[in-house]
Amino acid sequence: MAESLSDSIVDLKVSPVSVEIKERIEEFKLLGTLGEDEWFSELCFCLLTANTSAKKGIEVQTKIGDGFATLPKKKLASTLKKLGYRFFNKRTEYIVEARRHAKGLKPRIQKLAKKDTRNAREWLVENVKGMGYKEASHFLRNVGYTDVAILDRHILRTMHENGLIPELPKTLNRIQYLTYENLLRLIAFKFKLSLAALDLYLWYMKTGKVLK
Repeated sequence: MAESLSDSIVDLKVSPVSVEIKERIEEFKLLGTLGEDEWFSELCFCLLTANTSAKKGIEVQTKIGDGFATLPKKKLASTLKKLGYRFFNKRTEYIVEARRHAKGLKPRIQKLAKKDTRNAREWLVENVKGMGYKEASHFLRNVGYTDVAILDRHILRTMHENGLIPELPKTLNRIQYLTYENLLRLIAFKFKLSLAALDLYLWYMKTGKVLK
C-alpha cells in the first residue's frame, strides 16, 4: 500500500471529515431500525445506482418515494425517464421484479446476516435481479451492516493507484470481488476502522463528498 494512502487515512481520521463519516454510519444504522417500506426503498436506490451516480440515485429516490412499491410498471418507467434517469427501462424491470421480495425482506436479511453478513449478500445476488456484489454490499451498508465493502469505480481506482490491485477492472467476478474486499479488510483492521468507514474515507478522497 502506498505511503500516501496511509497518510491520507491518518489525516482524515483526525479531521472534521471523520465526524461526518461517523454521523453517516449512525444514519445507516438508524435506517436499519426502520420498517420494510424503508428497506425496500433502499434496495431500489441501490439498484438505481449501478452505472450511474449516487447523487442521481438520491434524487430519484427522493422524488419517487413510495412509488417504488406502488407505481404501475409503465408509470414508474415514465417517471424515471422524466427525472433524467438513463436506464429507465431496465431498472424499472428490476424494481418491479424485486417487489416480490419486499414483504419479509427485513427479517430475511436479518436472519441470514446474523451469523455472517456475507450470507445475506449471497442471497441478494442470487435472488434479486440486477443486484451484483457491489449493489448488494451497498444495500447492506445502507441498512446498517458495516462489514462488507462497496467496490465501486472510485474505490477500485484508489486501490489501483496505490498499488493494491494490478489493474483497473471493468467488471469483477465473485472471486475477484471477495479477494479485493479482503485486501480492504486488512487495511480497515490496520487503521481500526470498519469496512463501511474505510469505504467512506476512500470515497471522500476521490469525490470530496460523504454520500450514501
